[in-house]
Amino acid sequence: MNSEKIYKQKITLAVTGASGSGYFLRLLNVLVEADVQIYLLLSEAAKIVLKTEENETWPDDINELNEFLQKKYQTEERQIIALTAKDWFSPVASGSSAPDKMVICPCSCGTLASIAQGLSNNLIERAADVILKERGQLIIMPRETPFSTIHLRNMLTLSELGVTVMPLAPGFYHQPESIADLQDFMAARVMDHLKIPHKISKRWCE
Repeated sequence: MNSEKIYKQKITLAVTGASGSGYFLRLLNVLVEADVQIYLLLSEAAKIVLKTEENETWPDDINELNEFLQKKYQTEERQIIALTAKDWFSPVASGSSAPDKMVICPCSCGTLASIAQGLSNNLIERAADVILKERGQLIIMPRETPFSTIHLRNMLTLSELGVTVMPLAPGFYHQPESIADLQDFMAARVMDHLKIPHKISKRWCE
């Protein structure tokens, strides 16, 4: 008898090598708290940035990584499912089984360009391609400055396809007192767009 928990909400969460890994860590934690099942895709560059910015060293072996994440976030087995870049037989690679929501946080402009051109050279790009062809919800969160004309053209291409382009540019009207407050601001915006209830931060005029 299969006793594995069935989650009401599933999402693909991808992390690339752009700066801003603290935003990813906060979003991952919020999704876990909301009892969402997460298919987690990390590029090799993302692991380097995690170490550089957050002093976090995550295992390279995929089995060790899944065990590490379960302990770190105190989740049930398979709430977080980490996948390798070449895991072509995973659910996220197929339109018949992939979650219908995906967030890339942070999203490098290189990954953004590949998705805009439909290249699908790795599992992150393929998962995004699946979301697009199945008319699902894709949120990309670039963290770059300034944006070149090429970056902006690629963002326009994706926006015209229904992708939400949400740069990692937090507001300040809530009078943040820490970096964590800025991370909360962006996590809250993502949760709003995913229509997942949360109580992360105050809304405008609250």
